[in-house]
Amino acid sequence: MTRRARLALLLVSAASAFAADPRWREISLEELRDRIAGGWAGQMIGVSFGAPTEFRWLGQIIPREALPAWTPDRVRNALTQDDLYVDMTFAQVLDQKGLDATTEDFAAMFREARYALWHANLAARRALKRGVPAHLAGTPQYNAHANDIDFQIEADFIGLMAPGLPRASNDLCLRAGRVMNCGDGVYGGMFVSAMYAAAFFERDPRKVVEAGLAVLPRQSPYAQLIADVLAWSRQYPKDWEKVWELIQRKWDRRDPCPAGALRPFNIDAKLNGAYVALGLLYGDGDFGQTLEVSTRAGQDSDCNPASAAGVLGVMLGYRRIPEEWKRGIEAIADEKFQFTDYTFRSIVTSTETRAIALVERAGGRREGNRLLVRVQDPEPARLEVWDDYGSPVERISVTDPRWRWTGAWQISEVSRRGQTVTSKTADAKGAEATVTFEGTGAILTGPYLPDGGKAEIYLDGRLDRVVDVYSDEQATKSGEAVWHSFGLKPGRHTLRIVVLGEPYPGSAGAKITLDDLVVFR
Repeated sequence: MTRRARLALLLVSAASAFAADPRWREISLEELRDRIAGGWAGQMIGVSFGAPTEFRWLGQIIPREALPAWTPDRVRNALTQDDLYVDMTFAQVLDQKGLDATTEDFAAMFREARYALWHANLAARRALKRGVPAHLAGTPQYNAHANDIDFQIEADFIGLMAPGLPRASNDLCLRAGRVMNCGDGVYGGMFVSAMYAAAFFERDPRKVVEAGLAVLPRQSPYAQLIADVLAWSRQYPKDWEKVWELIQRKWDRRDPCPAGALRPFNIDAKLNGAYVALGLLYGDGDFGQTLEVSTRAGQDSDCNPASAAGVLGVMLGYRRIPEEWKRGIEAIADEKFQFTDYTFRSIVTSTETRAIALVERAGGRREGNRLLVRVQDPEPARLEVWDDYGSPVERISVTDPRWRWTGAWQISEVSRRGQTVTSKTADAKGAEATVTFEGTGAILTGPYLPDGGKAEIYLDGRLDRVVDVYSDEQATKSGEAVWHSFGLKPGRHTLRIVVLGEPYPGSAGAKITLDDLVVFR
């Protein structure tokens, strides 16, 4: 046998061994880019499709007739959506700092971001600005929204750069997600990212959802809920509304978010993650049906179809997204997303560059116009569940006779998501409010204010901490945590709030406004 023949035989043998090894997958750079473009496009379409119904149906299935008709120009809405611009500013950290960017690197960007934020994101930024270390800003010690959806809707950039690499995506999720979330709040980002990672090489939506579940610790409530959805969808393969009812009955009970506890509003990561899974399972690869189910499930009905359509967009690739849905993207493809330097085209390019680098770091390689990926087996994250302190059991309104008031407190009423909320406000030094409760934790709720001030909080006769309610934004943020504490000794506790009459630096006033006390037991 000639030397050339032996070399040819060797190459054929090597190629056969590669093809037979399930640890290796091949994808052309053209296809990689197409699938990344499909993921970003899916998010843009999904968030724009669901935006008109966001949090308008709480604990209800949205009627089909309530969904506005889709027109190509509606996708322009995506350019101003926080789902995308926060996602992209996290991606920018990796572009600037590299694949080894730390939690502190992500937090530094987040702390200085000038855009409006809500829930876990807002609480984290306030904590960072007040000197809380980056690795603690998402923990329940400083963040009463630790289980909220925030990181789940911002983790797409990780899965989109991790084709076949669920362990790498989990590592990045932990570094970025702990800035604003903890426990199930971080697992939401891991779940979504792992589905993106699987979607590059998997065409069965059920297997993609299973791949997302595989990176979560099975004992976590998030994993248990997704496991339920997978089991129930097998039991009722043609009836997503029945599965929605089962989710509602079992899982829409313990939301600890100060705005949602014991109310229909639910921004919990795992509940909304279940709606993403519903869209993928019952959409069965059809773009329009995936959008409809994930939107009609309600609650955060723009973020959920954004995640579901983003994952499906990777499964399909941009070219295979039906023209009726993507037609409007080309007209805005070179316009920047608000608060970023990225356009649709440039974020696709940026993500492709990072994806190649991550594949190479994970043991893969680039050969000409193709990428050889050494795929990773999923590995569940370490269990970190923080909400075993109990469940919200009551809200003690400021009108409840258990409160005692001294000083000049002004009463007011506002309508919020169909409910009338009564508040009391004071800004004079020495005004006090006292309430006694039975429980193992509590959240004192009220708005963050552009003219918010400071107050001392005493728990059981001892000064617990000094708080402020300055929003750090020129806007009022309702339904927030003025103070919170979990893991208290079971029994009777007394909370006393003393208004200091001092503005927080940058604030226009010294107001403290209280809505109620959420008690956990």
